[in-house]
Amino acid sequence: MARPSRPPGFDMTYRPEKRIAFGPPLKERLPALLYLTFALGVSAVIFYGQNAPSSSRIFQYVVEGDRHRLVSSSVCAIVLCVSALAMVLREQMRGVVVHPEGIELRELLTFGVPRVRRFAWSQIDRMAVPSAQAGAGAAAAVSGTAPASNIRLDLWDGSRTWLPDVGDKIALSVMLERVALARAIPIEGGTGLMDDLGNPLQDDG
Repeated sequence: MARPSRPPGFDMTYRPEKRIAFGPPLKERLPALLYLTFALGVSAVIFYGQNAPSSSRIFQYVVEGDRHRLVSSSVCAIVLCVSALAMVLREQMRGVVVHPEGIELRELLTFGVPRVRRFAWSQIDRMAVPSAQAGAGAAAAVSGTAPASNIRLDLWDGSRTWLPDVGDKIALSVMLERVALARAIPIEGGTGLMDDLGNPLQDDG
């Protein structure tokens, strides 16, 4: 039996056509990006020093100075670049992925251990979506124990889970609202943008 909240004319079998990933916000990726910039800068200086004239001070510091170092400048550059790239890639393992079958929550636990939680659309009993202003960082009125600007999923087993922060929170909220309206999943709150989007089953453009 269809839920009473089902909008007329909407298909409960509706699902997104492709996988769409939402990465963590810039403020959480910034340390990794700064470290990568630092590593590339140091590596560039080392590379320049190794190819500079032998009479220059930078050549003497980089090349001749290696004679007195436990770790050579080349090895130092490699270690810095590899660790910086690993840090950037680790940050990309976090976020939310919306796909035709459901939604994935990607998180990093202690010591950088990744955790992926998958929920099918049929497992979601209700969604709590903050307003567009809350998604942009203003105060929100969605109830719960997590930050009010986070999207909450109420599951069929009575448990609740909050989606991690993403960079484009408004786009994620609107996409989940579309799925919820099409599949008759009750929505608590809302972005307030669906009136301008028309039928959520229609493709943009």
